[in-house]
Amino acid sequence: MKVSVGQFRPGGDVQANLAVMRDLAAEASAAGSGLIVFPEESMFSMGEVEGSLRQAVDADWSSFVQQLSFLAAEHRIAIVAGGYEPSGEERPFNTLVLIDATGRIVDTYRKLHLFDAFSYSESTRIKPGDGGIKIADLGDVRVGLMTCYDLRFPELARALADAGADLICVPAAWFKGEHKIEHWETLLKARAIENTLWVAAAGTSSGHTIGHSAIIDPMGVPQVHLEDEDRGLATTDVTRRRVDDVREFLPVLRNRRFARNDSIVDSH
Repeated sequence: MKVSVGQFRPGGDVQANLAVMRDLAAEASAAGSGLIVFPEESMFSMGEVEGSLRQAVDADWSSFVQQLSFLAAEHRIAIVAGGYEPSGEERPFNTLVLIDATGRIVDTYRKLHLFDAFSYSESTRIKPGDGGIKIADLGDVRVGLMTCYDLRFPELARALADAGADLICVPAAWFKGEHKIEHWETLLKARAIENTLWVAAAGTSSGHTIGHSAIIDPMGVPQVHLEDEDRGLATTDVTRRRVDDVREFLPVLRNRRFARNDSIVDSH
């Protein structure tokens, strides 16, 4: 299956953001892609919302998801994209939606690890998810989901690998800062290498985020990548065969001595 990552700069206007996503999805579909991954905050950039975040989320979430469904069906392409979902409280969820090429909502993933680091506190405005990992089949590729800061937690990627993921999609709004591009690129490669699977990462390209979307193969080799352009698309073939081949000569999942929940501390 061909997979695309679509990079853009979400603003505060949901309809304007959807117009960009529609153009990128059409381009990806024309290139033969079966899946396009859009960034975190594709619905709108939280920092550009005027007034109450809760009111904006309550007003826009359902319409955003519905229009993504129409877009997916129109272009016959599956979509992963991020937005803000009402939680019934002041703090919404930071949520990914996975929609198949018929427009059917396959699943949603609520960001587990909130970005409370580098003097930022996402949890003051966002409610953490509690639904565990999410994984789904798209054609012959099994797709797992994580969002941005989740990338720094290797046990989440390993849980997805244990659940059978061939590909992990990572929508993100990765903040700029010292060493942040190096962290992003290193972590994407590490998650691919240590789990011998594909990683497709789509980043926002705003004034405070890095862009640098990429698709990494199970050996940790970037197959396609973007820089910090405001809008861009990158596409490559993602296959289960490549996962199987790499796991044949690099069987780290089979060779490991400890499962995720095992203790490796000698108590004696």
